[in-house]
Amino acid sequence: MNTRGKLIALQAIATKEIRRFLRIWVQTVLPPVITTALYFIIFGNLIGPRIGNMGGFRYMEFIIPGLIMMSVITNSYANVVSSFYGSKFQRHIEEMLISPVPNYIILLGYIAGGVARGLTVGIAVTCVSLLFNPLNIHSLAVMVSMILLTSVLFSLAGLINGVYANSFDDISIVPTFVLTPLTYLGGVFYSINLLPAFWHSVSLVNPILYMVNAFRYGFLGISDISLVTSYTISIGFIVLLYVFSLYLLRTGKGIRT
Repeated sequence: MNTRGKLIALQAIATKEIRRFLRIWVQTVLPPVITTALYFIIFGNLIGPRIGNMGGFRYMEFIIPGLIMMSVITNSYANVVSSFYGSKFQRHIEEMLISPVPNYIILLGYIAGGVARGLTVGIAVTCVSLLFNPLNIHSLAVMVSMILLTSVLFSLAGLINGVYANSFDDISIVPTFVLTPLTYLGGVFYSINLLPAFWHSVSLVNPILYMVNAFRYGFLGISDISLVTSYTISIGFIVLLYVFSLYLLRTGKGIRT
């Protein structure tokens, strides 16, 4: 397949994935916006004044970047895992795998859909946050780059979950028992500098911590983790999951029977 054919294939897959979640935006975009608005009201407006400042900022300002990132993580992941498993269930993923389209084009198409949904929800949540607090931007480059890296990473993770899932129940296991705990313990609502030494060390194992802190730096200019470390870990995980995802597609693991 020549370069033009690959670009057409990539555009077709990405367009399908984007139209898929936009067509049912009431189920894919609206719920996380409403949920995050409730977080702003409960934790920001009601509990925040009792907590006081966090990292030198009002508590509402402190949690906004983390809540935006949390919505991006969950929606990038959910878009790819549900779409890929749906393709397996309906058995049309096999048609793509036996077509001349390279596996990396298929993978990039699914990633594009996950990134698009993550960014769409992230922008919507950011707009809602303006109702509660003015938008602060310390470094636009850090904000944009980290939100892109995060959405790519969790799109890849969603595809891997979709490959191994054998039922619709399986696609909710990882988000429920792994992704949600890691997100809540990833520094969204607090600074890890408040933790005792042992739990501080345990928190450093959580990759989401690095993404949340780097994104918060883009907003507020503060971070519990150095930016170099955050970018290194994020890019490292992306490379690892990308290679593994290509391997799964090439071998047909969980797809070909």
